[in-house]
Amino acid sequence: MQFIKMHGLGNDYVYLDCLNGPEPKDPVSLARRLSNRNFGVGSDGLVLILPSADADLRMRIWNADGSEAQMCGNATRCVGKYAYEHNLVRKKTITLATAAGIKVLSLDVDQKGKVRRVKVDMGKPQLAASQIPMNIESPTERVVNHELLAGGQKWRFSAVSMGNPHCVIFVPEVETLPLSEIGPAIERHAIFPERTNVEFVKVLGPRRLRMRVWERGSGETMACGTGASAVTVAAVLTGLVPKGETTAVVLNGGELEIEWAEDEHVYMTGPATEVFTGQLSQDFLTEGD
Repeated sequence: MQFIKMHGLGNDYVYLDCLNGPEPKDPVSLARRLSNRNFGVGSDGLVLILPSADADLRMRIWNADGSEAQMCGNATRCVGKYAYEHNLVRKKTITLATAAGIKVLSLDVDQKGKVRRVKVDMGKPQLAASQIPMNIESPTERVVNHELLAGGQKWRFSAVSMGNPHCVIFVPEVETLPLSEIGPAIERHAIFPERTNVEFVKVLGPRRLRMRVWERGSGETMACGTGASAVTVAAVLTGLVPKGETTAVVLNGGELEIEWAEDEHVYMTGPATEVFTGQLSQDFLTEGD
C-alpha cells in the first residue's frame, strides 16, 4: 500500500491515493496505527483521496484517535496540491467533496507546474447553537461570549461550525496556557454532544491573531484551517476585526490568510507541502491479525 506524507503548516496527515491504489478495509484502525509517532508513520490522522460523482474528487479524513472528521482545511489544500501535481485533476480550480459539503480550491501554480498556495472557499459559517451542535436552551441563537465552566475555570467563548465544531476563546496570553490540561476538559464538555475543537486566541494587532488549537480527536496540532476560519469569524462577531478584510492568523506552524467576505463565505489561503512517499510493509499491515 503506497502512501503520501503531506502537511499544511505542520498539520500533517498520511494520504492514500485511492484512485490509483486500494481503499483500506478498516480506515479507523489504520488511522490509529499510522498516526502513532513511535510505531507508525506519525501524523495527525489519515486522509483518503477518492473518486466522486459530484465533484472532481472526494476526501475522507480520520483523526489520530480513529474518529472521522467532517472537514480539515489544511488537508483540502494538500489534496489540491497532490491532485494537480500528480495529474489526478489538471485544473487550477478543483472541486472537492467532503462530509461538510463541496469545497472549491483555487491553485496558485508557478511556471514549473508546482502549487505554491491554495485558496479554499470554506463556505458559510454555521452560527446557530443547533448547527454547532450544542446542548443549550436557545438552539436557534448565536453563541457569542457565552460563559463556560471547564477545568475548574470560567471561560468566555464563541461557537462556530465550519462543517465541524469550534469553541473560540480570546485570552490575554496563549503561549503559556497548559493546553494538554484545558483542551480535553472543553473538548469533551457536556455542552458539546459531538465534542469540539478548541481555539485559544490572542489579538496581536489590527487583523492579526495568534492562535493555538486543541483538535478534537488529535490533541494540540501545529495548525488547523477550519479553526483559523472559525477564529476569524468569532473575531468579527466580537468586534475585534472587520468583516470583508483579510486577517492573518498565526499558528504554531505558520500563518494563514482568512477572510470572512461580504458574500458570507470564508476564504482560507495558505501553503501545502509534500514531504515524502512510501510503501507500508506487509508486516505492518498484518500486525495483530
